[in-house]
Amino acid sequence: MMTLRKAGERGHANHGWLDSYHSFSFADYHDPQWMGYRTLRVINDDLVLPGQGFGKHPHRDMEIITYVLSGALEHQDSMGNGRVIRPGEFQYMAAGSGVQHSEFNPSKDEAVHFLQIWILPDHKHAKPAYAEKSTNALAGGAWQLITSKTGREGSLAINQDADLWLAKLAPQQAVMHTLAGGRHAWLHVAEGEVTLNGQLLTGGDAAALEGSAALTVVATKSAQVLLFDLN
Repeated sequence: MMTLRKAGERGHANHGWLDSYHSFSFADYHDPQWMGYRTLRVINDDLVLPGQGFGKHPHRDMEIITYVLSGALEHQDSMGNGRVIRPGEFQYMAAGSGVQHSEFNPSKDEAVHFLQIWILPDHKHAKPAYAEKSTNALAGGAWQLITSKTGREGSLAINQDADLWLAKLAPQQAVMHTLAGGRHAWLHVAEGEVTLNGQLLTGGDAAALEGSAALTVVATKSAQVLLFDLN
């Protein structure tokens, strides 16, 4: 079974310096039908203007994954990490027992476009952790494993049985994925245009799939697609 979540149906908040679209309920946007999907709690599609950002703020008991699509995002946290994340790079932070961080656009003239993803951990009060993964040296036209529970295949090990895959596709390139029994998928089109089992999806669109199912994704335009394979 496939359930669509179209880009235009998402929650939207424009704060001037921040233009944000919420796939699930977040902050002042609340929709009881869209509180998350399985352990996937947040996908925020954010655009932050030059010289602006999120000041230092706390998090607890959440797996936080950031993926930069364009521009640059400067991260600092109470664990002592400081880094500028650039396009094609994922950042992971286990908030666990508590951490503070800030996110800032260091550019004077270019907005930063990124996805911020929250996944519920499988246990509370984990030790805070930080890691990064670049996808820029990996080949396009195939799924790349970004996160997993065990850190297999060079992925980032997170505190949840949630496989996050990324595919960068040129027009007409295709990728497939088969859901095992009892697994669930959330597919999010970060950029571009694809068909999912024949259904057209454009940037910001998403789809939930349940049950043993084969997913076929074909790019009709250059695209980046995220696939969450969840328990």
